[in-house]
Formats: sequence, C-alpha cells, structure tokens
Amino acid sequence: FSNYEILNGIEVLLSQKLTMSKITEEFEHQFSKFIGAKYALMVNSGSSANLLASFALINPKKKNRLNSGDKFLIPSICWSTSLWPLIQCGLKPKFIDVNQDNFCLDETLINRKILKEIKAIVTIHILGNSSNIKKISSTAKKNNIFLIEDTCEALGSKYNSKYLGTYGDFGTYSFYYSHQITSGEGGMIVCNSKEDYEIIYSLRAHGWDRGLNTNSKKNQFNFINSGFNLRPMDLTAAIGLSQFKRLGNMMNVRASNREKIINKIKISKKWNNQYTFFQPNKNVSPSWFGFPIIINKINKINKNKFMNYLNRCGIESRPILSGNFLNQPSAKLYKLNSANLKFNNSQMIEDKGFFIGLPTEHISDEKITFLSEKLMKIDKFQ
Repeated sequence: FSNYEILNGIEVLLSQKLTMSKITEEFEHQFSKFIGAKYALMVNSGSSANLLASFALINPKKKNRLNSGDKFLIPSICWSTSLWPLIQCGLKPKFIDVNQDNFCLDETLINRKILKEIKAIVTIHILGNSSNIKKISSTAKKNNIFLIEDTCEALGSKYNSKYLGTYGDFGTYSFYYSHQITSGEGGMIVCNSKEDYEIIYSLRAHGWDRGLNTNSKKNQFNFINSGFNLRPMDLTAAIGLSQFKRLGNMMNVRASNREKIINKIKISKKWNNQYTFFQPNKNVSPSWFGFPIIINKINKINKNKFMNYLNRCGIESRPILSGNFLNQPSAKLYKLNSANLKFNNSQMIEDKGFFIGLPTEHISDEKITFLSEKLMKIDKFQ
C-alpha cells in the first residue's frame, strides 16, 4: 500500500461512514469504464463474485436459466470457489484437462460430445494467462452455452486488444492481498446484460431492489428475489480504487521482475534447463500475478524437500492454484471423480509445478541474486 492509499482508507474511517456508498459506486464506474463492460458490481471477495455469477445462472428472473442437474465444464486445475458455487446451485461438474503450456482450460478438447452435455463453461485465467478465450466465447455463443470467466488472477490481462473477463456472460475479479491490486479483501463482477446486472445487484444485498431503477415504490425494504449479503465497504472500495489507479505501473514492475529473475537464472553457470518457465499464450498480453515454475526431470528430484528448503531460506512457495483439484479431500468427499478419470497435464503441473510471488516494487539485484542461487541448488535434492 502507498501512503496515499492508506490515507484514503483513514479518511473513510474518520468520516464514520464505512458501509457501501458513493465511493463503492465510483469504483464500480471506473472499473467498468476501464475494463470495457457495461456494468460492474463490487462485492466483498472474488469468491463472492463467482457465487453471484453462479446463482444468476439459475435465477427465476433469468431467461433460459439453468436447471438443477445441468452440467458445466470446468478445468481440473481450478480454485475451490471457482467450482463449489456452481455445485451449490445444484449443477453438475464435468472436468476437462488444461493445456500444459498455459495451464488454462484446453479448448482443443471441447468436442461435439462435450458440447451436447454442458450448459455452461467456467474458464479460469490462471496467474494472468488465458486459453484462446475468443474461440471459447464463440463456441459458447453458437451453442447457447453460458460462459463465466474467472479472472480473479488476471486483472489487466488482454486477449488480442480486449480485457479478459469481458468475453463471457460474467467476468469475476479478486482484490485479495496478493493479486494485481488489493483492497485487503474485495472483488468485482462485470456483465453486459441489464437483466443479469439487475439479478446480481439484487442478489448481492438480501434480494431487495434498493438502488435499482425498477423500484417504482421507492420502498427501502422491497424484496424481489432471494439474496445474500456480499456487500463491500466504502473503506475497502477507497483503498481498491486508489490501487486501481496504479494498476498499469504495478503490472510493468511485476513483468520487469519476472524477466530479471528468468535472465539471472539462465546466465547461472549451474543452468542446465532444470526449469520450464510459464509463457503467455498466443495473443495474450499478460498481467502477471505470480512466477510459476515447472521442474524438469521431477523423478530425480525430491520436490517436498526442495520446497521446504526454499521456505527455510525465506522464499515462500505454493502450489499452482490447488493443483489437480480432483486430488483434494473435498473432491473425494463429494465423489466428483467417481469414474476415476485421469487428467495428465493437470497432474503433471501438480507434481512438477510451484510458484513464488512477484512483488509490485522492483526487486533489488541482491535479492534476485539470492533467489537465483537458491533455485539453482535444486540438483542437490536428487
């Protein structure tokens, strides 16, 4: 956080008007204008944005809504709250493998048989990257399939000249602490349909229509739908809006840090192609979120010992999303893969992959040297 952003938060605290109000509306306006969507709605997290998108698809106010038991397509490398809201809606997941190069849903696997089965697609723009979202969007429209873009890790990324999150029916974003911008907690959902906007607007706060032009009676407690309480606060909106103004600069710094790390590793005398580095998909202008790495020749490396070593050195690491989600205990609890299907690329990424953070301030040469030296010790963990 910059001092300016902290001061904006303090101003809201001093005003004693913390709850969602004009600052939230201004952030929504600026966000929709920037991203190129007609409507933007701020919520208290990216997970809540996914929840709203999911429940909008089954809402009685939505034309051609989905019904309980309808199937949706989702990549087997996914985040928990990209998946569960749709299941909580009564929909059934159909998993698909990812592309080994960009870690995102492999659109080449979407065939006619799959298209006949599904009613919705969830595509996840992992760590700032993307599948061929233009092709996926076109396929979805031709087959009357709803498309949710989970863009929680890719704010600012573009496919061709269009921002990710604007190709589908809904685009969701997260402002969690480590993401492209942060408000501590917080998120945004965008869409281009007035019908969809009015549904998610109402669902966000109790199911009432307060603030909607449809409220002809101007009744502050007029409940027109089911609902949650997923509202943000003006406090978080003020911080998020301030950070949003620095998005471009922070994207450039992260990209610079990434290049410096890769270049430093590759000029090391110990460099022997021990790693494969994550590259943007064709036509993607990425907004990097983290620095993912694939370990080559993993069968010769004790990955757990190496990860523990990095952590002891002060280099925090984590899995790429949740790895192959079908290996997670919750997936087994709910029997999401009763047919025991294999997803080879997802499993490879879980077995060989990890990622570290990319700071939004320039990393010093000393830190880059330190990081490179530690990563190049991997051969000692055979």
